[in-house]
Amino acid sequence: MSEGESLDWTQFEGDPSVRQVSVNGVCMRTNIVEAKLDEGNIQEAESALRDGLSLNFEVRVKNDTLSNYFQEARALLGKLEYQRGNVEGALRVFDGIDLQAAIQRMQHSFSDKQPSKKSRSRNEAVCAVPQHATNVVLEAIYLKAKSLQKLGKLTEAAQECKSVLDAVEKIFDNGIPDVMVEDKLQDTVSHAIELLPELWKQAGCYSEAISAYRRALLGQWNLDNECCARIQKAFALLLLYGGVEANRPSLAVQVDGSYVPKNNLEEAILLLMILMRKFYLGNTNWDPSVMEHLSFALSLCSRTSVLAKQLEEIMPGVVHRNDRWKALALSFSGDGLNKSALDLLRKSLHQHEDPDDIMSLLLAAKICSEDVLLASEGMKYAERVIENSRESKAHLKGVGLRLLGLCLGKQAKISSSDLERSRFQSESLKSLESALALEHGNADLIFDLGVQYAEHRNLDAALRYAEQYIDATGGSTIRGWRLLALVLSAQQRFSEAEVVIDAALDETAKWDQGPLLRMKAKLKISQLRHMDAIETYRYLLALVQAQRKSYGSLGSAPQVEDDKINEYEVWHGLAKLYSSLSHWKDAEICLQKARALKEYSAEILHTEGLMHEKQGHLDEALAAYVNAFLLEPMYVPCKILIGAILSKMGSKMLPVARSLLSDALRIEPTNAMAWYYLGKVHKDDGRISDAVDCFQAASMLEESVPMESFSSLI
Repeated sequence: MSEGESLDWTQFEGDPSVRQVSVNGVCMRTNIVEAKLDEGNIQEAESALRDGLSLNFEVRVKNDTLSNYFQEARALLGKLEYQRGNVEGALRVFDGIDLQAAIQRMQHSFSDKQPSKKSRSRNEAVCAVPQHATNVVLEAIYLKAKSLQKLGKLTEAAQECKSVLDAVEKIFDNGIPDVMVEDKLQDTVSHAIELLPELWKQAGCYSEAISAYRRALLGQWNLDNECCARIQKAFALLLLYGGVEANRPSLAVQVDGSYVPKNNLEEAILLLMILMRKFYLGNTNWDPSVMEHLSFALSLCSRTSVLAKQLEEIMPGVVHRNDRWKALALSFSGDGLNKSALDLLRKSLHQHEDPDDIMSLLLAAKICSEDVLLASEGMKYAERVIENSRESKAHLKGVGLRLLGLCLGKQAKISSSDLERSRFQSESLKSLESALALEHGNADLIFDLGVQYAEHRNLDAALRYAEQYIDATGGSTIRGWRLLALVLSAQQRFSEAEVVIDAALDETAKWDQGPLLRMKAKLKISQLRHMDAIETYRYLLALVQAQRKSYGSLGSAPQVEDDKINEYEVWHGLAKLYSSLSHWKDAEICLQKARALKEYSAEILHTEGLMHEKQGHLDEALAAYVNAFLLEPMYVPCKILIGAILSKMGSKMLPVARSLLSDALRIEPTNAMAWYYLGKVHKDDGRISDAVDCFQAASMLEESVPMESFSSLI
């Protein structure tokens, strides 16, 4: 701008639509410089600013209005220095800016009332000038914070950035309005809102960062959806992975009846679910990482059913159907809905979809390995994992071999012939040993081998693997101690088993001692120390009831989960103990307590049958056994006792008894009682040789019966 173009300040003082700066008789319009800065023409902007204004920081400004525009010019020059990369120079310029003056000017402009619609356009024009000028100053303070950040002065940067937001709150008492706010001013506010918590995090002030995030999300900042989504995601990640426990929101920001998160995890899940909702409604762009973080968060609190619901709400086309099926299968599996999970995996592994996806094959094989009726299908999945585990995925071959071994072991339990059962058992052990050769020191594999050998009554091998597992885990898991104690009890080494249980109790938290105390009670029963067993059961009952109260009154007994035990099992164990002592009244009271917790139970009917049989009421006993058999056709103890009673009813019932006992042995080949009663049936039927073989098998197995079934460990 030439001197001829310069005008006297008084010419424009009454015209609010003209934005300019004049010092020492030199005048220029600031929008010219701003336009060149926005276009990236830094040199032209600098030339226009310096030549047109000829700034002199020594000038003593007496006119307040002129001082405001002088501050604006300083802000523009600082922005120019920042954009050219001269951060220290920009800071020197920014240091002279008076933020409070800009705030007062903006407050004064917004205090003007707008009496009518006719004058609204004029008032908007009046407000536009101080808005724009204030934005230049606020942007300068924001850039000052960015400059301090680049220089590593993070705390000072955060304070400067916070001052921008404090200024905006002073200007807009009721939040930033949707109208009459310049876009550049809104952009500055949005940038400052995002920057402040990041600065606090970089400075290591996580409490301040959390407060900044909450301020951003709870304040009336008129943020657009994308900006708000970025803040919500960043806050959720800090809560999930920051390693700092956030305080609960203050009462001042809580709305009556609203949900208030109790901890970091709940608050992070809430934020991520709000983001997912925005995705569904199309308010923000789809971000797959949000689903990954939500999956992690929900898995931490075992709420994968909620994750499944979120996945089901995603619109078709956003996520590939195969990925959706696999994620849903994982969610259902984590929630115990294995049937639904397997149905989805079957679709995902169809020949026209992704039949060789190793992760889907592994999950399908794992689900099948837990169900004897699905074992044959699981074997096919595991074999495909082994086939597809090339050099780049060789570590998965061991996982596939392990699952194959587990499926083979389950298949052996439902084999129709002894030869087939023996073959599956041999292949199961071979597969598990091969897996261990590939994954040395894998504790889960060691445990699986110990259980498999124990079920086959190879107790020496089972003991060796049980000790290896405890060494590998440092005795940190209950199931290792339980396996060792069960193997010792099967070897009739009861005193050593009791020492192991006592050692495990010393290493175990109070709430996790249930299974160990139950084993201790059964161990005392095996040693005919019935009164000690009753005391142990009473202590266990008090522990379970106290644990239930600590979780709140749920109206029903807590379910067995991992290393926990429920109240039903304690009452049932006491009922069996009192029944063995012929304390019928006490046994009946305990059964009533157990029945109130679990109305339909083959175990309760079995115990009732035993009580009736001991009292000589065979008809009532048989009725109880038959009801249990109808309730659970695979329940072996009732099959055996039905066969035993039928064998006493004459030669015509011997074939039926033999069939039931043979079926029981097909399910549990190592059941000594089944072999004993089958021997009696053969004897009564005149098959002496078969009877001798059965009695020998029963005698050998009787010497290796554990205090609890080894299958209880799985």
